[in-house]
Order: sequence, then structure tokens, then C-alpha cells
Amino acid sequence: MPQDQPTFLTGDFVISAGSVLFRRVPNDSKELQVCLIHTPRNSWLLPKGRKDAGESMEAAAIRETYEETGYVCELVPVRMPTRATAPGDGRNTVTIRDNIIEPIAIATRDVVRGTVKKFIWWFIARVKEGHGEKVEGTQMANESYESHFFDIGDALTRLSFAADRDIVTLAVQIVEDTEKKLERDVIF
Repeated sequence: MPQDQPTFLTGDFVISAGSVLFRRVPNDSKELQVCLIHTPRNSWLLPKGRKDAGESMEAAAIRETYEETGYVCELVPVRMPTRATAPGDGRNTVTIRDNIIEPIAIATRDVVRGTVKKFIWWFIARVKEGHGEKVEGTQMANESYESHFFDIGDALTRLSFAADRDIVTLAVQIVEDTEKKLERDVIF
């Protein structure tokens, strides 16, 4: 007999989007770096935030990443395993798809313990070509974050949550697999 699954009605959840923001080490086109934000509570996090009404998840990820980090960015089409189907293909199997922009993870967190959940859709992003300089004054009035790029190993050590470390590890793997398949960099 099927069991009931958790259901979250409007007012019981928050929808957020964020990204693993990559760039190459300046003046060294090979080594990847990840942007983390440092909060006043001494946490190191990936950039994310609430989706605005009527906004797509992709647009929310780009906007929130820009607001919290100060870096103009774009989502990266990658090669990744997904259950997203091609038009007309209704199979429910994991398929490797090329050149797609889909969430690489969806995380849940408690906003109000036991009553309100936050669902975070995570994407892969890169600093937009020609926009390598940080823009100041992009955060909301109630935000006070510092953003910094770190080498992958350092970023993984600093991140405050194991789930964020898992997301970065997966994002790095997807970027490396995509670049190997395409035989070119997708992170500039």
C-alpha cells in the first residue's frame, strides 16, 4: 500500500536558488576557484536566496549570486546526469545530457523548525566573460556578506555545511567532465 509523502502547502515553504560560482585563477587559466560568502555569524556559505514572485529559478540563481557576491555571472550549460527528459521522451531514468542548464542539487533546510522548509535549487555558474571585477553595493540593506574566491580544496575546508561541500564536489566533477568531453574550458 502506498504511503503518504510529505506535502508542503503554500506558506509552509520557501523557494530559494543559488549557485556554485566558478572562475579560473587570474593569470592562470587552469586552476578553478569557487566563490564563498562569509556571514557576520562566521559561516562560510554558497551564495543563494529567495526566489521573487514570478521569477524563474534560473533567474533567481543568477540574481542572488550577483547580489550576494558582487560578481556578474551566468549559468553554465554542462554535461550531467539528469532525470530531465528530452521533449517526447517520458522515460524515468538517469541520462547523461549535454549542454543543459538544470539544477545539480536541491537541498532542504528548516526555516522554522518543523513547520517551514526552505528548498534550495543549486546551479553551476561562472563569472561572465569581461566582468571579472567585483561590483560593490549589490547586497540588500539587511545583508552584510563578504565574498571571496578560493581554490577548490580551501573552499571545501572552509564551507560550514557538509551539504555545501557535497554540492561543490559534484559541481567540480560536472565541470571537469564537461570540459573533458568538449576538449575546452567552460569556466573562463
